[in-house]
Order: sequence, then C-alpha cells, then structure tokens
Amino acid sequence: MSGTGTDGPGSGEPALRVLVVDDDYMVARVHSAFVARTPGFEVVGTAHDGAGALAAVRQLQPDLVLLDVYLPDMTGLDVLQQLRGSDGPGSSVDVLLVTAASDVGSVTRALHGGVASYLIKPFHYDDLRTRLEHLARVRHRLAALPAAEVGNAVQGEVDRLFVPELRRDAPAPALPKGLSPETMALVQGVLHDAGPDGVSASECAERTGLSRVSARRYLEHCSQSGTALVHARYGGAGRPERRFRAP
Repeated sequence: MSGTGTDGPGSGEPALRVLVVDDDYMVARVHSAFVARTPGFEVVGTAHDGAGALAAVRQLQPDLVLLDVYLPDMTGLDVLQQLRGSDGPGSSVDVLLVTAASDVGSVTRALHGGVASYLIKPFHYDDLRTRLEHLARVRHRLAALPAAEVGNAVQGEVDRLFVPELRRDAPAPALPKGLSPETMALVQGVLHDAGPDGVSASECAERTGLSRVSARRYLEHCSQSGTALVHARYGGAGRPERRFRAP
C-alpha cells in the first residue's frame, strides 16, 4: 500500500517519504493511513518482514522507516542494526520504532541503534503525529545549519537538536547593555510570525517601530544566542540581504 501525503502547511518543502514495516497487514494499513493524513509526510511503500524492509530501503530510499520489532524472519532491532551497518542500505535513514515490545532490553538496543523515537502499541493517531512533527522539525533545523553565514553551528542550534529541554529550562541570559527584555520580546514575536523566509532588519523595524539600526542589533543578538537563524537572500545588484527567522 502506498499513500499520498501533503507538504507541511506553508513549508514549500517536499513531503518526507515513509516506509511502513509491520508483519500484520491490517496494522500496516492503519499505520500507513495515519502517516498519509499527517501533513508533510507520504507513504512510499510497506514491508512485512525484515528482508523485505531492507530491500525496500535500498529500492525506495525513504526518509523515515516506521519499524515493528516482532517480524517473522528477524527482529526489527536486527533490521535496525543492518541499516546502521557500514555497508547498510540505510545508514542515514531515520527510524521510528512502532512496536508492542516494551522491555528495557529492546528500548536500550533501540536507543543505542540510533532510533529517532520509540512508540509502544497500542497508541492513538495523535501519539504518532506528535513524533512525526517533531522529527520534521529536527530535520528542518538540521538542514538549516549549513545556511549560517559563518558556516558554523552555534551551541543554541545544536542544543535544539540534541537536548531541546536544556535551553527551555535554562534561565535566560542577560541581554547586552542597551537591549531591553520588552523590546526583545517584540522582536522575537516578529521572528515567530515571519515564516520560513524570515525578516530583514528593515522589515523588523517597520513592524516594531524601532530604528533599522536597533532592529538589526536585536536580530544579530538573537542570531548569536541561537534564538534566530540567519540566511542571505540574493536579489539584484549589491550586497545580499541578511534575513532572520525563528529556528
């Protein structure tokens, strides 16, 4: 079975391609329907055993595999190990284990094998949707890292990939002299509403009532602290325009 998903709302990006692996044909159909109804994802194929899963990854090259543990010819954890092998067909594919296996050994092997998430059956659609949306955000942030003008990730951006709760729970760092928390909140609101194309310093100034110089100072601080990403937009003659957006 294959399904057709849609791009994420306003993302303008291709849907993430998903392979569903489950030995139960009906369960595979249900999971495929769950994926297909999630914006930004599409089902490109299903498999019902480990060998079929490995072959499908080679042939279809999906972005994500929804993988059951209990398969007739090998376990999903064995499939994961082969995918992650140096000559495996999917050393970089994301894997989300969707399984009734809840023992600590399985969870530990999955974690060490590099799964993106682990979802225990039975579950509701919203449980899967939340994990799919989180995966899409992580992939988007990861893809945005090389766009930084200096070519290096800052710690805040890396924290959002590995330990997002670290920055959420940490006290806000003191602002540089001349920047106020109230105005920073306004600027961050503009960043949040700006969308994937972001805003320029001039546009931020118009929306906040700040001078262009002040708006740029706030935006640059957001970039340096990891609360904004910056990219260059090339237009006509002259220097490229620096644009800022929320991660």
